[in-house]
Amino acid sequence: MQPSVASFSQAEEPVCKQRGDPENPQLLKDGDIMLGGIFSFHSSWVNSQDTYRHKPLPLQCTSLNFRGFQYAQAMLFAIEEINNSTVLLPGISLGYKIYDACTSIARSVRVALALANGNEILSALSAPCTRPAQVQAIMGETSSSPCMAIATVIGPFHIPMISHFATCACLSDKTKYPSFLRTIPSDYYQSRALAQLVWHFGWTWVGALRTNDGYGNYGMAIFTEAAMQLGICLEYSVSFFRTDPPDKIQKIIDIIKASTSKVIVTFLSPTDINALVQQLSLHNMTGYQWVGTEAWIFDSQTAAMDINHILDGAIGLSIPKAHVSGMREFMLDVMPLNSSSNEMFPEFWETLFSCKFKQSKSSAGNQRECTGHEDLTGLQNSFTDMSLMPIFNNVYKGVYAVAHALHNILSCNKTCNKKVQLDPFTILQRLKKIKFKTKEGDEVYFNENGDPAAKYEIINWQPTEHGIVDFVTVGLYDASLPADKQLNLQNKSLIWAQNSQQVPLSVCSEKCPPGTHKVLQKGKPVCCYDCIRCAEGEISNMTDSITCVRCHPEFWSNERRDACVKKEAEFLSYEEIMGALLTAASLFGTCITAVVAFIFFRYRKTPIVRANNSELSFLLLFSLTLCFLCSLTFIGRPSEWSCMLRHTAFGITFVLCISCVLGKTIVVLMAFRATLPGSNVMKWFGPAQQKLTVLGFTLIQVILCILWLTISPPFPFINFKKFKDKIILECALGSAVGFWAVLGYIGLLAMLCFILAFLARKLPDNFNEAKFITFSMLIFCAVWITFIPAYVSSPGKFSVAVEIFAILASSFGLLICIFIPKCYIILLKPENNTKKNIMGKGAPNSF
Repeated sequence: MQPSVASFSQAEEPVCKQRGDPENPQLLKDGDIMLGGIFSFHSSWVNSQDTYRHKPLPLQCTSLNFRGFQYAQAMLFAIEEINNSTVLLPGISLGYKIYDACTSIARSVRVALALANGNEILSALSAPCTRPAQVQAIMGETSSSPCMAIATVIGPFHIPMISHFATCACLSDKTKYPSFLRTIPSDYYQSRALAQLVWHFGWTWVGALRTNDGYGNYGMAIFTEAAMQLGICLEYSVSFFRTDPPDKIQKIIDIIKASTSKVIVTFLSPTDINALVQQLSLHNMTGYQWVGTEAWIFDSQTAAMDINHILDGAIGLSIPKAHVSGMREFMLDVMPLNSSSNEMFPEFWETLFSCKFKQSKSSAGNQRECTGHEDLTGLQNSFTDMSLMPIFNNVYKGVYAVAHALHNILSCNKTCNKKVQLDPFTILQRLKKIKFKTKEGDEVYFNENGDPAAKYEIINWQPTEHGIVDFVTVGLYDASLPADKQLNLQNKSLIWAQNSQQVPLSVCSEKCPPGTHKVLQKGKPVCCYDCIRCAEGEISNMTDSITCVRCHPEFWSNERRDACVKKEAEFLSYEEIMGALLTAASLFGTCITAVVAFIFFRYRKTPIVRANNSELSFLLLFSLTLCFLCSLTFIGRPSEWSCMLRHTAFGITFVLCISCVLGKTIVVLMAFRATLPGSNVMKWFGPAQQKLTVLGFTLIQVILCILWLTISPPFPFINFKKFKDKIILECALGSAVGFWAVLGYIGLLAMLCFILAFLARKLPDNFNEAKFITFSMLIFCAVWITFIPAYVSSPGKFSVAVEIFAILASSFGLLICIFIPKCYIILLKPENNTKKNIMGKGAPNSF
């Protein structure tokens, strides 16, 4: 839809303007309801700092900016559509007053006040002149800082202000900016989306650059907070402004050069990123991965100015692509301007077609003359560039939001109630509640903070063969979805810095592999750490573990320290070689004892068997058999019954054995005493007394064992501490006093037996059994004396093996020393097996 010539002309009524001030143009058209617009048609503001001085200075705008003009055209396009509509605001015409702010905050505030109170004050030097028409809403400004200033000033008047490109999260504060609304998402969402994007690619060590204004400072503050929550650290975070002195820009370049991070997150305006890229190009600083915001990531002018490809491979967030039917044609139809009396026309036309009008004061001889009939066909510049159509769409949606609010207030159906008295506060309240769809199907509404729904496209700068950057959409971000589904990257190949297809690595420290844990480096951020190997018995089975976890006592860490492996349960079993050998030795001893018993039983009537109480001999052989067999209870997996049985059986059988040997020793002594004249000692130590002696000594041990089992019996115990990589299954003593009492009692009887046998060793007899008992007791005592240190120092199952060895050794010692000599005589020297020879009345035996 094409606007009429009057759309761009000044109003027919006289417009108060400063005489001789042609560089302060405005677009103006009267209507039933007036809307205001504040856009920057010029990109720089000369002596802008002087506006804050007490002395007013002449103000001038330079360098025409097509972007601001395009924003104004988008507003005019929406107004023309609404005015020609028979559905929306039928019979009501919208007018507009659009000012050029010249990127000056001070000028933005002044023109906003002019729009608010109906006065057209374009210069502080001119006397104020009033217009009764007051705007009902203001469209603009483009940047956050001017919006903050304007919204602060007009907030008390409740005049709605709708911005299309001011993203600072601070503007969502309705206590400070109650009448501010916008059709572009807040940086509150963009900052968090950037943090998620950086975290998605594993960049935990990044640099940060920001524009030193409300947009950059607030946006970077939110990004820093969100990044910290995700474990991302900032190596540096510096701000600058394009007008900063060169030495400050140089300091920033030095910081980037000295940094170790390869990713730079930016909250920069297009002019600031262009100024920085120009300086980076002078230092040939390529190879950095740039992450940008919507301010420049989709800006074709920025891409065109990056002739050294500093920003190639950049990735960032952009407003989703949009299409508004008819808007492109409207904006590119410049012929109506040619016939308008707008004072801005000559400058616009000259800049657009790079020519000069003949009457132009700035006309140069080396430039062609403008005819006023130039054609846009084939022309390629920032005016014909429609890459910012999503932002133009935001202006379009803002105008329509005001129109829908007015439509509701005026109770429009086929006609509108023109008698309704409009006031900005009512319009503001209706704006906050409106919800509609544009002709393209875009839903428009504002939340409680005056912000729209936050949706972004993820853009990747991919250079083409012709050196032109292609803005490729590689993903989407939707803040309305659950947190884990907000970021959605498509399966497209991304191009990174220096045309690499490999995701850049930007970390302060490499990831700690499983088996290690992070230890922060002193004085550095949490992203800088050392990877320390887990201690023995501890593991970390995931990357970047903060701490190592101690394994359960039944488990142990493997060599890589990344998994707990079950410890091997160790006990003396029958299946292993040592257990099998000890079992064989025990059974062999039992068999030998049985053979000896059979021989003694077979020759029980011979003098050598009867000479020393054959009943005690058979009892001793029986006890030795039990001693050999009790060693088997020490082999196998410990259980509650086996633990109680092994020590008590060992204690009782050995006491029974030693008691029999002690009885034999006493018999020898008594027999010698009985041979003395007048001695009848054997009457007091006959067979009955000998049996009672054995029974008495054994009964004491039985009582000790009963007390031990009653008070604190032995029990199966899992020893986790003795070895790091295996579990020792053993029998705990329960009561150490009980154990040493049983063992000590055995030792006491053995020492007593040894002493008595030693005293009787030289008694006259061809076969003095006391000699063999002495030798057997010497072996017995030696074995058990050496057993104590060997038992204490032996690890795990070897302590059990030592105890079994002591039992078998002492049992074999008794069996061999006491019974083998007799078997030798019985079987090999039967001629010595006579009473006469035993009593020493025959020839001495050779044994």
